[in-house]
Amino acid sequence: MVLPIKIAGVGAYLPERRVTNAELGERLGIPPEWIERASGVRERRYVTAETSAGMGAAAARMALADAGLELDAVDVIIGASTGMQQAIPCTAALVQRELGAPEGRSACFDVNATCLSFLFALHNAAHLIAGGAYTTALIYSSEINSPSLNPNERESAVLFGDAVAAAVITRAAPGEASGIWQTAFATYSSGAEATEIRGGGTRHHPNDPTTTPDMHLFHMDGRAIFRQATVLVDGFLERFFAQIGWERDTLAAVVPHQASRHAIEQLTKRYGFREDQVVWDLAERGNCVAASIPLTLAEAVNGGRIQRGDRVLLVGTGAGLTLGALALTY
Repeated sequence: MVLPIKIAGVGAYLPERRVTNAELGERLGIPPEWIERASGVRERRYVTAETSAGMGAAAARMALADAGLELDAVDVIIGASTGMQQAIPCTAALVQRELGAPEGRSACFDVNATCLSFLFALHNAAHLIAGGAYTTALIYSSEINSPSLNPNERESAVLFGDAVAAAVITRAAPGEASGIWQTAFATYSSGAEATEIRGGGTRHHPNDPTTTPDMHLFHMDGRAIFRQATVLVDGFLERFFAQIGWERDTLAAVVPHQASRHAIEQLTKRYGFREDQVVWDLAERGNCVAASIPLTLAEAVNGGRIQRGDRVLLVGTGAGLTLGALALTY
């Protein structure tokens, strides 16, 4: 069943600080040429004084303007990010305050499914709006990854960037083509340790004297993730397209999580998509975790790459290991 749900507006914000491979290579003691060859990234953005909530509000204002809506139209704000600004309260509540949105007009909560957080939030918002619980959802993914990168793990230290993107979700008007056709998620927890930050929770609490500083740094076994995903994604997508009944060549755009150059090339060459269908901005943005999919989507929409009425696939993997795909008519 198609949900009559519309992405009414999109927005994105990038920190001003550009970090080139030359700068990062000098800091980490590795050749800049190796960075681009290994990751596909030429530059990425790092925050200076920005906050998660402040960036979220900046992108949210752009999405609302794109949708032609005012703040008082929003009745739910969903944070869809890996990194929270603080443990309590949810960062979405802090975004409401940063926006100056009317208190009590919107409910606020966070969703964390790492790199697939935006897809999970969009899936949930679509059903809540279709069911009549809300009328207008504001979803944002605000990621500040740079402070957590481990300089001793050079493959991941050069891959990630900071960014935020937002989307306004409403019910499609009668006669509009916009809709969400199919969503699928699957988690294979045997890959849980391949991507993790062990510290910050109850197992390795910051106040526990046995918690060490390295537990608060990001760890990723990229080869293990790539091997596991390669085996699983093919069947996952076969089932997805069989259920939806679309042929892959009818898609105007495939917006993948910007995991790495190898992952996006794999998506294109192995899983039946043409190069001109796949949208990526990895070279200039890096992997922005949960912000990657909505950021790539927002930039494609704002650049005219994705038009109203286009069939679009949002797809990717996240820590867990979780696979996710969402098919929509923009």
